[in-house]
Amino acid sequence: METVAEWIPGDAPPDEGYWRALLGDGENSEAFSASEEASPVTEREVSAAETEESVVSDAVWREACALMERQEPLELPVIGCNRGGVLVGWNGLRGFVPASHLASLSSSTDEAERLEELQHLVGSRLRLKIIELDPDQSRFVLSERATSSDEDRRQALLDRLSPGDVCQGRVTNLCSFGAFVDLGGLEGLIHVSELSWGRVDHPQDVLASGQPVEVYVINVDRSRGRVGLSLKRLQPDPWQFVEERYQVGQIVDGVVTHVVDFGAFARVEEGLEGLIHVSELADGGVSHPRSVINVGDLVRALIINIDSERRRMGLSLRQLDEPYATG
Repeated sequence: METVAEWIPGDAPPDEGYWRALLGDGENSEAFSASEEASPVTEREVSAAETEESVVSDAVWREACALMERQEPLELPVIGCNRGGVLVGWNGLRGFVPASHLASLSSSTDEAERLEELQHLVGSRLRLKIIELDPDQSRFVLSERATSSDEDRRQALLDRLSPGDVCQGRVTNLCSFGAFVDLGGLEGLIHVSELSWGRVDHPQDVLASGQPVEVYVINVDRSRGRVGLSLKRLQPDPWQFVEERYQVGQIVDGVVTHVVDFGAFARVEEGLEGLIHVSELADGGVSHPRSVINVGDLVRALIINIDSERRRMGLSLRQLDEPYATG
């Protein structure tokens, strides 16, 4: 990575006068104009800005460091400029984007035209990535070009992916409906139904944020930039050939996973559950399945029907003399 000294212009030396040089740049001090403050920066205002920077909490700097490590982009408002670049604001910090790191800036060598372009950016928002941090000197440097290269890489990966591909990725976020996975600059979604062949109440029961994973590509929507992923399709479907492994009349052991008004579900193997209908729980009337059975119970049951196409298996406790498994 380039150091700050390699590309920050001479009017922004990397020393204790860094922000003073950026905010009060001689002949161009009037070129700095905050969209909300809209006034030239005086030495008093520079001192106030430096004081404001000095009291930014350690938590803000830690968050900025985490964002830089994750290479996470930020969309920030441009609050000022000088001939060296533009200033942006984030959580009480003032960040600097050098002109050489502005993708939207033309290659004009005319300094007046260049400054006019920079002034036109004030009040706009830029998509940026943090490339340099120094809390001791309140140095916070960002780049627009870094996000542009990321977008190129993202589009290249999107163009290359096809259904059926197997990729390596890292979990970035977990929510109720699934898990987002970074495939190397492009995020895909594993819907909760694609996490396991078994029942999953919440993605956090299967994955953790930051966890590396191998995923199967289900679909690619290039027009919308979306990729559907699966974990379970990398494992054999337990319902495939189920009738070769289990037969009606066979006794199996299981664990009760859910109890509902009409019966209870018992896991026979990972991803394979059978239903014990309320009428098959016990001889005689049963007011509610929970009066007979509870989640977590170990049971021994008789298979009374199998329907692989509909992915259903019927179990019975009442047809066995000893329905509870031992051990």
